[in-house]
Amino acid sequence: MFYKKYLKRLLDIIGCLICIVIFFPVMVVVSIWIKIVSSEGPILADIPDRVGKDRKPFRFFKFRSMYPNAHNLLKEDKELYAKYIKNNYKLNAEDDPRIIKGGKFLRKSSIDEFPQFFNVLKGEMSLVGPRAYYYDEIKDQVKRFPEAGKYLDKVMEVKPGITGLWQVSGRSDIGFVDRVKLDSKYAENVSLLYDIRIVLKTPYVVLMGKGSI
Repeated sequence: MFYKKYLKRLLDIIGCLICIVIFFPVMVVVSIWIKIVSSEGPILADIPDRVGKDRKPFRFFKFRSMYPNAHNLLKEDKELYAKYIKNNYKLNAEDDPRIIKGGKFLRKSSIDEFPQFFNVLKGEMSLVGPRAYYYDEIKDQVKRFPEAGKYLDKVMEVKPGITGLWQVSGRSDIGFVDRVKLDSKYAENVSLLYDIRIVLKTPYVVLMGKGSI
């Protein structure tokens, strides 16, 4: 309980400050690149709010790897949106026409996720935690899979994470129900050792190219 309530937050702050210092030059270069190849849009992705702890909404920071207004463009393309839902609210970069030049690399390498360190500093996320779900994703998927609802209540008791148990257990290949089961398992067993194990596994998963964190 002490770790979950106090120490985890302290380690989040320290860990994020270290990561921001280390990766700051990369973030600067990426910001400049995005404005060069897609000057009409913002540097950060213009995406809907995500679901945080206790189901509170928060703005999810992420480098923009797509053209502006990409989420609405996706919904307007019925065929592409159906494919997006069928693939557990994700699209493979190779199948996504909305991605800007260099965007595939940003997503595959998870560099587009670096701004989430600032979400952690703000207290909206943790270094390790469940997936930061979309509200529409939860609504639609629970309608399709009612059994997932009982796990989501437990998931929402903790902050979403930059990485987590489901990300190092198959990531994009895991269906929604199995994903929330893993997130629920994490929420029930939060500990320092658990977090360390997940953090140590994360670089390998990213380097192996098994999807974005």
